[in-house]
Amino acid sequence: MTLAVAVLAALTHEAVAAAPFAEPSNPAVVSPAGGTLRVTVAMILVLAAVLGSAWLMRRMRGMAGTAAGALEVLSQISLGTRERAVLIRVGEQQLLIGVAPGSVRTLHVLTTPTTAGPPATGAEPMRPTFKSILLRSLGK
Repeated sequence: MTLAVAVLAALTHEAVAAAPFAEPSNPAVVSPAGGTLRVTVAMILVLAAVLGSAWLMRRMRGMAGTAAGALEVLSQISLGTRERAVLIRVGEQQLLIGVAPGSVRTLHVLTTPTTAGPPATGAEPMRPTFKSILLRSLGK
């Protein structure tokens, strides 16, 4: 057993002593500038992939919408820093909804559409403003 330990110690001692003077296994050593260039190119490719996937997701989200004309935002107004009132048309019905962080509530269901076509007389209809509709729905 002592002979095996002695041989093993001698081999490791020779390997350690020869390590600083050993030839490199790969003669084509990459310079520091080449390594930096490879990392930069890899980062640019990753960034391009992230931006490309974000663009693709945006395009796909637009395709997965509801039927054409089924839901339309007619107008919106800011009521605070993160709250707003939105007038939407769902089919033939118009709704005034309040939108806040974590909450969407119906404020009023309009019985007569605000964007009705011109009357038969040919005169342009008097269209109420969004502000007047909001104030009327809030009872002011």
